[in-house]
Amino acid sequence: MKIRNLFLFSSLLLALMSNAAYAITYNLPETSGDRVVASSDGNTASITVDHDQTLLDVARQFNLGQTEIVTLNPKLDRWLIKKGTVVRLPNRRILPDTPHEGIILNIAEYRMYYYPADQPGIVKSYAHGIGRQDWKTPLGKTKVARKVKDPSWHPPESIRREHAANGDPLPAVVPPGPNNPLGAYALHLSLPGEYRIHGTDVDKIYGIGMQITHGCVRMYPEDIEALYNSVPIGTPVYIVKQPIKVGWLNNILYIEAHPDLEGEEKSQDERYALALTLIQKANNGELPEFDQVALNQALKDLDGTPVPLYERFPRLEEKLSATEPMPVPVPVTKTLKPAPIPVAKYKKPVPVSVAKNQKPGSVGANKSKKNTPATANKKKKQESATASKKKKQGADTVSKKQTTGSTTGYYRGT
Repeated sequence: MKIRNLFLFSSLLLALMSNAAYAITYNLPETSGDRVVASSDGNTASITVDHDQTLLDVARQFNLGQTEIVTLNPKLDRWLIKKGTVVRLPNRRILPDTPHEGIILNIAEYRMYYYPADQPGIVKSYAHGIGRQDWKTPLGKTKVARKVKDPSWHPPESIRREHAANGDPLPAVVPPGPNNPLGAYALHLSLPGEYRIHGTDVDKIYGIGMQITHGCVRMYPEDIEALYNSVPIGTPVYIVKQPIKVGWLNNILYIEAHPDLEGEEKSQDERYALALTLIQKANNGELPEFDQVALNQALKDLDGTPVPLYERFPRLEEKLSATEPMPVPVPVTKTLKPAPIPVAKYKKPVPVSVAKNQKPGSVGANKSKKNTPATANKKKKQESATASKKKKQGADTVSKKQTTGSTTGYYRGT
């Protein structure tokens, strides 16, 4: 016990001398609807400690609560981490299912998510402590009603009675200072009962990330200072309890499960049923064929690490945005093609009526010509020659008719 107290005392001094814990800042996912954020690649990260210290020192250095870092490193002694020990740290987180505005307090994971109105595209995350089982932090939507620096604490009569019963009586007013449980800064919430987001005193600094308060939300001293200077009065505050979260990142569905709060333990079947409901809701009301082995392991470990369950096919617009930009089409004047000329179908030649005594080839002989003397002499000679050949032509015609068959009576050109 003396060794543990010695390490705890030295760690307290070291922590108070070095303001190491600052908000973890994440860029919001580029794809609308995605809710998984990360500070680097991989589900988790790790460090190798360079000197002997407690696991709680490591937690404060990386803005983690006690429950979170102990859950991630169940085999390590929280009171003594020797030099060279590898400590596992979180990397990815699933954002709570809430509007992305103001302050989100997910008491199930002892974690705050702050969306600065003047810094769109990012979210800041802080560790915090919450109310004990018999002094629960209320749920619901509220807002920052007022801000107080160096507050005095007026403990309610119920708290004074409790401390008196434990041999630690409280005065009616605790003035500002290192022993004030409110710390140096306080954000009063618009809730009945004097609920605040505040700092802490030196004795309870390692209660961050635990159920230890009388209902208020407690933060590391340097974190509440940063939040106090950033958050305006009227900022919305959502207090939720989501031990199991589901969210997308680049078409992969993840699940993140945390231990139940004290006094609210669920069975494995109850966790599984809740997980199925959240998976179905995230997948547009349909339950996909997810990795059930991975789901069962996540619900068994309850270490807050996002685990991939299912990958869907990317939507068409996502495929297009992932490739090179589509070229802008250049307007082209439409050229009208000339209408095709109709082509008549082939028809058999129409029979031409030939006069009984008309010679073949005499069609068109009715053309008028000038009757010159030369023409007259030529005509007489032609008539004389025609007469002498008439008999022979008649015989040829009869022979031709006998051989031509069905072509008889048709004009046959050369």
